[in-house]
Amino acid sequence: MVDPPAVHYDDEELPARSLSGRIGLGVSLVAFAVALLVLWQVFRPLARGSQFYLIIFLAGTLPLVFLAYRSRFGKGGRERPTPADWLLAALALIACLYPVNPFRGGYDGFLDRQGLLQPIDIIFGAALLILVVEACRRTTGLALPIVCLAFLAYGYYGGLLPQNWPIAHAGLDFAQIVDALYNSGSGFYGTPLDVAATYIVLFTIYGAVLDLSGASRFFVDLSVAAFRRSRSAAGRTAVAAGFLLGTVSGSGTATAVSVGAVTWPLLRRAGYPPEQAGGMLAAAGVGAILSPPTLGAAAFIVAEYLDVSYLTVLGWATIPTLLYYLGILLAVEIDVRRFRVRSIEVPATSAWRLLLRFGYHFSSLILIVVLLALDVSATRAVVYATLAAFLLSFLDPRCRMTPPRVFTALSAGVRGVLPVVAVCAAAGIITATTTKTGLGAQLASLLVSGAQAVTSNPTAVLALTVVLAAVALAILGLAVPVTASFIIGWVIIGPALLGLGVPAPAAAMFVFYYSVLSEVTPPTALAAVGASAITGGRTVPTMWQALKYALPAFLVPVAFVLTDSGSSLLARGSFVDILWTTVVAALAVLGLAVATGGWVPGIGAAGTPSRLLAAVAGLLLLYLEPLTIAIGVTALVAAAGWAFVRRRSAGSIPEDSAGLAEDGETPTERG
Repeated sequence: MVDPPAVHYDDEELPARSLSGRIGLGVSLVAFAVALLVLWQVFRPLARGSQFYLIIFLAGTLPLVFLAYRSRFGKGGRERPTPADWLLAALALIACLYPVNPFRGGYDGFLDRQGLLQPIDIIFGAALLILVVEACRRTTGLALPIVCLAFLAYGYYGGLLPQNWPIAHAGLDFAQIVDALYNSGSGFYGTPLDVAATYIVLFTIYGAVLDLSGASRFFVDLSVAAFRRSRSAAGRTAVAAGFLLGTVSGSGTATAVSVGAVTWPLLRRAGYPPEQAGGMLAAAGVGAILSPPTLGAAAFIVAEYLDVSYLTVLGWATIPTLLYYLGILLAVEIDVRRFRVRSIEVPATSAWRLLLRFGYHFSSLILIVVLLALDVSATRAVVYATLAAFLLSFLDPRCRMTPPRVFTALSAGVRGVLPVVAVCAAAGIITATTTKTGLGAQLASLLVSGAQAVTSNPTAVLALTVVLAAVALAILGLAVPVTASFIIGWVIIGPALLGLGVPAPAAAMFVFYYSVLSEVTPPTALAAVGASAITGGRTVPTMWQALKYALPAFLVPVAFVLTDSGSSLLARGSFVDILWTTVVAALAVLGLAVATGGWVPGIGAAGTPSRLLAAVAGLLLLYLEPLTIAIGVTALVAAAGWAFVRRRSAGSIPEDSAGLAEDGETPTERG
């Protein structure tokens, strides 16, 4: 038996092994057992408490990492686990289960030794530390393990720093570090792993069931059918399919690849260059991490850190998600006119007929939101939605969830969460070290002090801090996955923003969105890498195109934190405030799309003056204050007027003629 394909939830991982035969069956059986444990925990929580459950969960998943992912040392890579892999898996099982062994007082005795660990406790804790770092390296690469080791070194050697340094601390010995990681609620078994073992794994299982029930195919078919008569059909189809598939996968790279496999032939026939198409696919795919009702793994951590319901986080994400896709759609419409894009023939499938026949696939997604609104816990809501998707699958004879398919879905769901488990356990190293040493508050103070050294104006200090924070998060995201980037950013940058009076929801969502931005930021934009593999385009130019598509809407989070009005973009405040800030932000996205795309919708090509005016307009509008809004609208009108005058002076050219290859160049032929 071949193990089920891993269901991607977030872009935390490197390619896994394709296990077959008895090994594949064994891994699938263990993953299936873990899935049953997770489902049991939702309705009948283990009596020994949350940390006891996390210990068992980690014991069931960490060994699988060493079997499912290659070490990548030496030449090539083996599909079958090596003896060393089996040894590491066995050691991981033993080290994870040590706290609950029946000897030496059992689990209660282990907890009683908190702060006074014995040598044998330290040995097992150190072993688990090494194994977690290695599991993280196998699934995500070297960057995050290096960050974890740097935090460990700071915890151990920080006491040797000159005590007048802001980041100096009293120092921790090795036993204290192991105790914080192994025998507390802030280390390996802290909030990140808790989120992975409760929320995220349930959503990966739900995504697997939804995928196997035919939802993915329906979403793509619906997107193709909905836009088949439009000249922008190919681009709109890619964007719509990315949004809909994101509700299933929650992964930018997986969504970009899945959508690209179907829509790249359409984009190629329409005349899109490979790099342009790949950038569009990557940007649409990254929207999967931002799109309700699943969002990305970091969104669940936002809910836990701020102690709010997941429905609240979904509400915060709704308007920014709409603005994100507005920016992409505007870029699509602009590219239709700037490149040799032409109409294409697609199968004459009726969107209404598809909706009538397969529209039930939306039911479980809607059910999640309804249940959350009825104050049902997020864990139970997703389980009920999974059950609904299972029952609805029997409406399509091709996709019925038979027992083998149920086994595949549950196993694949747990397989898909393995990289997230490794990242979240490793993130415990960072959070525990930060908590024990007070590093977060110290670095936040340094960040604010750096801004205050430039200016003493409170508004300017906040603006400069936001810019520095955005740059820091973007750089951090180049090295570590989204989830880890958010966790590190929150413990370091979060306190700086909160200290300047930024509301917690705005600060958290700012960190969340800029953590996600790394997925389309060169040189490590994973979604763009996946898309370029589908289109055959050059990787780095594809990354820059992806950034062009995503950048306008990714500047929107700056508005969250600069002014009080920005909180309205998180659906916080009165209806009137939410409505007008959304309209203004949409105009800002339009201005930024004109600046990056070089075209004014309804008028024509935008020269350099129009693009500069549009860029200024977009930035001013995002400040969401009456004066800047007035100036921004004026600048946007001026940009459109300049483009109109330029078009008239160059001769009247209908906008519907296929657009310009570059600013002011010869129009291409009609498609």
